[in-house]
Amino acid sequence: MNRRLIEKTFPIKEISKECVREKRIRKGHISSLHVWWARRPLTASRVTIFSSFIKDLENGTNSVEPNEIVKLSKWESGIDKTIIEKARKKILSNKNKKFKILDPFAGGGSIPFEAQRLGFETYALDYNPVATCILKCVLEFPQKFISDKKGFIDSRKNNLLLDGIKKWGEWIQNETEKEIGKFYSTTKNDETVVGYVWNKTISCQNPKCGAEIPLSRSYYLYKKNKRVVVLYPFIKNKKVEFKILDSEKNKIPKDFDPNVGSIHSAKAKCFVCNSMIDSNQTRQLFFDKKTNEKLIAVISYKKGKTGKIYRIADNEDLKQFKKTEDFLKKKIEQIKTQEGIDPLPSEELPPPGGLGFRVQRYGMTKWTDLFNSRQKLALIVFSEKVRKAFDILISEGEDEEFAKALVAYLALGVDRLANYGSTLCYLNPTGGRGVANTFGRHVLSMVPNYAESNPFNPEGASWIKACESIEAWLERALTVESNPSVVNQSSATNIPYDNDFFDGVFTDPPYYDMIAYAGLSDFFYVWLKRMLGNIFPDVFMTPLTPKSKEIVAHPNTENKSPKEYFEKLLIQSFIEIHRVLKFDGIAVIVYGHKSTDGWETLIKSLLNSGLVVTAAWPIHTEMQGRLEAQETASLASSIYMVCRKWKKEPIGFYREIKKEMKKYLKKKLEQLWNEGISGADFFISAIGSAIEVFGKYDKIIDDKDKEVSILKLLNDTRTIVTDYAINKVIKGEFSEEISQMTRFYILWRWAYGEAKAPFDNGSKMALSVGIDIEHEWNKGFIVKDKELIHVLGPNERNEKELDESQDLIDILHKALLIWKKEKREAVEKFLEEKGYGNSEVFKRIAQAISESLPVESTEKKWLDGFLTGYRAGATQSEIQSKLF
Repeated sequence: MNRRLIEKTFPIKEISKECVREKRIRKGHISSLHVWWARRPLTASRVTIFSSFIKDLENGTNSVEPNEIVKLSKWESGIDKTIIEKARKKILSNKNKKFKILDPFAGGGSIPFEAQRLGFETYALDYNPVATCILKCVLEFPQKFISDKKGFIDSRKNNLLLDGIKKWGEWIQNETEKEIGKFYSTTKNDETVVGYVWNKTISCQNPKCGAEIPLSRSYYLYKKNKRVVVLYPFIKNKKVEFKILDSEKNKIPKDFDPNVGSIHSAKAKCFVCNSMIDSNQTRQLFFDKKTNEKLIAVISYKKGKTGKIYRIADNEDLKQFKKTEDFLKKKIEQIKTQEGIDPLPSEELPPPGGLGFRVQRYGMTKWTDLFNSRQKLALIVFSEKVRKAFDILISEGEDEEFAKALVAYLALGVDRLANYGSTLCYLNPTGGRGVANTFGRHVLSMVPNYAESNPFNPEGASWIKACESIEAWLERALTVESNPSVVNQSSATNIPYDNDFFDGVFTDPPYYDMIAYAGLSDFFYVWLKRMLGNIFPDVFMTPLTPKSKEIVAHPNTENKSPKEYFEKLLIQSFIEIHRVLKFDGIAVIVYGHKSTDGWETLIKSLLNSGLVVTAAWPIHTEMQGRLEAQETASLASSIYMVCRKWKKEPIGFYREIKKEMKKYLKKKLEQLWNEGISGADFFISAIGSAIEVFGKYDKIIDDKDKEVSILKLLNDTRTIVTDYAINKVIKGEFSEEISQMTRFYILWRWAYGEAKAPFDNGSKMALSVGIDIEHEWNKGFIVKDKELIHVLGPNERNEKELDESQDLIDILHKALLIWKKEKREAVEKFLEEKGYGNSEVFKRIAQAISESLPVESTEKKWLDGFLTGYRAGATQSEIQSKLF
């Protein structure tokens, strides 16, 4: 068999390090061109594609050493002429021809872009028109309009698009600023506005009060480098007013906590009478349009001066906004009359309860509802200038295809303004641009205290910065000249190519119920359609993005079972991948969903398509800080599964396969452990490795000739992984002495820390240690919180409720609660009574849990203090200092 390098070895640790490093890079990165969700790292895409077209070290002379793979993965290598040319020659030397590569879920373009960079004949598909537009700007237009084709480009002067974006970006800036720049001006000593802070307001529902409640989750305006600036609310004539307190000038009252706002989880508090409004009533007030919004503060800076200036909005600011509202009405009528289009996106949002949306419950039912009057004005005027730029280009005799490409980039710039210019943006008090973008998460949620940015601020999220960001990406992307890729808007369930057409398929399919790509991308589509609809009518032909064939498990889908709907379309897409892949071709499927439900659906779909998994590699792609900031569990790694179109063995026997799985997984788990893969990532990575064993067979039968389900094989895998992990975590001893509940607790802390995780994950973990989670939740430390499982620590438990339990973990928790009261003798007596007076297993379990938790964890601090006191000879003061 023609085995490839990626099927034998892959430098996980080194590539993971480069992927995490890439996450911190902004300038020139593909992500700076336009938002797209769950983009794969360029680093991982480049080296997985390359390694898939290099022969296994044992089978040929055209192979490379792992250190060459690592070198190719570095961010700098993407524009290193020598390294890229060498990689191209290594690939081409195998058959002296260009291989055809397909990504049928191309999305933001990372995977096909790297295939193109490596010299492959590249094809990219996506069902979504916004993705199609991005893909054209990534894979087609840049390579199409190079004026000097010498193989490698050393200067921005060699590219027509770069010059065009700079020229027409400046023209749009000047024309737009002349028309609406006055609405962002300030009379305060030549200051430039960074942004405005708004509060949405509701009336107090106490009939004896009725005060206006400015809603805010937090009162921080700035919090960095020891300087703190806050909005300080106070009551004046039964009204909530604000003043700004700056730690460099004012003393901030000790009893004032800026983190405690007037609204939390939709529950609002009136600061005048202290009455509360429950979440349902708050949402109803918004839905019934019985709300308002109030301009609270203005943030600016003065050229040549360091730091931002913060002030309370005054009457001039309010008058300026009122003039904006009046001008907006006139501008809408002008565009309707002159161009015959409605410039505002009046299209409906998805129905309430849809995946990725939380705003409809607050009365936001149309896309235009997500913007205030000044934001609407800015976006419709910038959009108008983009359309005019195209008309001028054509009237001046510019090549139509070039004009279309140029205007597409300018339209992406307007999308960037929309992303930083909606009422779903919040103020970033730690600096940066000052205003955080709409899509910090994969969900659109109401922001009660939103921040409005100035599109003419050259230091912020402005039009000029949007153009510069596009230019920076293009300049870097075009360092290496490539042929344009073929971009098609098409569903992966019906790939428009012949059988056995592609040498490789590399793709990142949708993640079950994680991201509502079509719904979320409508945020951009409604603006792009107004700018590009007449230029690219085939792409922007529908009122909103098409959704009937979107492969996502929507909870409010018309189909009875979102899971069955998702599985049906995913299987169909994998069957299509199998069909278009050559027999000696190779496919790499990337997946990083955190739920076991999503993974089981993927695996079932993959195996039913006829593809055979030959290798699976976990690549760490997320920054640790981001993961630690999340309250729910998330994978740090994505699994890259290598697949072939090889014929499967017709029948496998369960007894033999189970032995083979144990043997193979022992070797793979040791490798994963040594590579630093841990927690939830370890479990998912092991599943990928197990598929390599049982995925070779069409059918697996037991001793009674009954077919063994994929679910049973996955449960077997979890049991093997659980036993291995427990032994590793407690350092190989006492594993047989530990109860099922204690094993579950240790495993949970190791896998998820103190985070919550989906119920399905918890249920399957419990099953792997022999317990039924439904029989245990809400009785002890396992708590069901809606669709999540939360495992309580000792600081969250009641000492009296632990009195009767004989389970080691409950005894440890009670010992810690007694210890917290500084009752050392009581702890010693309690442990003696329970049989753990000087127990090595007890200490080892406590130590293992401590080592699984982050340093800031309260539970870890308690455990470390307890363990210090457990040592012979520890002084009482030492014990207490460690504990507290």
